Amino acid sequence: MTFDNELTLLGIEYEKDEWGNQKPIPIEKTVLCNLESASRSEFYNASVSGYKPELVFIIHTYEYDNEEKVEFE
Repeated sequence: MTFDNELTLLGIEYEKDEWGNQKPIPIEKTVLCNLESASRSEFYNASVSGYKPELVFIIHTYEYDNEEKVEFE
């Protein structure tokens, strides 16, 4: 596997302001990934939820911190 593509993981952290309210702070982390085509089972499982996947991004587990969105190219 060659990790030669860049992928940006988008997450949110919360910080308290001077009144104690939590305000969201967007976090972007760029990591290297490997690209693969979506397999039949991945495509079928995602289509049940209304998605149509084309690519699968493979990253190292230690770089992932429960981010739910990504940005690619």
